Amino acid sequence: AATDLGYTHVCANDHLVFSRPWLDGPTALAAVLAHSGRMTLATTVAVPVLRGPAATAKILAAIDVLSGGRLVVGLGPGSSARDYELVGVPFEERWKRLDEAVQTLRAFWRGDGVPFEGTFYSSAGFILEPTPAQRPGPRIWIGSWGSAAGLRRVARLADGWLASGYNTTPELFAQAWLDVQAELAARGRDVARFENGIATMWCYVTEDRARADSMLADVLAPVLNRPVEPLRALLPIGSAEECAAKLLAYERAGAQRVFLWPLAEERAQLELFRERVVPLLDAGRVAGR
Repeated sequence: AATDLGYTHVCANDHLVFSRPWLDGPTALAAVLAHSGRMTLATTVAVPVLRGPAATAKILAAIDVLSGGRLVVGLGPGSSARDYELVGVPFEERWKRLDEAVQTLRAFWRGDGVPFEGTFYSSAGFILEPTPAQRPGPRIWIGSWGSAAGLRRVARLADGWLASGYNTTPELFAQAWLDVQAELAARGRDVARFENGIATMWCYVTEDRARADSMLADVLAPVLNRPVEPLRALLPIGSAEECAAKLLAYERAGAQRVFLWPLAEERAQLELFRERVVPLLDAGRVAGR
């Protein structure tokens, strides 16, 4: 259905334990391979510190091979201390470990025998095969909510930046994107080739204000443990006009792609978004020229 409606990416997130049942992210992506057409597959995000970089590299390489090279790898440290408690990794080490995990994944995927050796992880002495279909490996986007240290990490280690829809605004996104581009330029990297996207963009299109209120108060706020009103201000939950206005603001702030996450009735919501919101986005682009 998503392919027929013109959607270009199918994404999966990663948690071990959460406030509701959660399918394993990479397994979910693998399960839809045969039905994904030419859609890009993306992890938004996978958490290599929880799985270990070797296991993460192995399963993501398999998805890339089986999809014919259609995988984009979003990585992050995760934000759940309970996930870390479960696997016995200190939560306060997550950022240092992520830095090394990214480099370890790249070393495994290159398969050239040139190892990465760090404090926590090493690829020395091991070759994981088959290597990914994309050479020297899939693009890596790193998730950051917008801290200065996080954006520097994105510019240093990644091929793209993933912002979080419930942790930013168009104004904050625009400034953070400028900061990423400045850091890329300072490092001599090609700014034009660097990508961005916004994940965890929960959405629900409805003209019924009470239904929108229920989605926020009864569904999303308990999952995130966040108050309702800030979420209402941040996310495209409400009328088609309200949803389009919020997404157009992000496009004008420099967002290249947004990964929508319907809160309920997923297929119907994808159809409704295509039918009601996309024409408003198109009209807004014309009006903004």
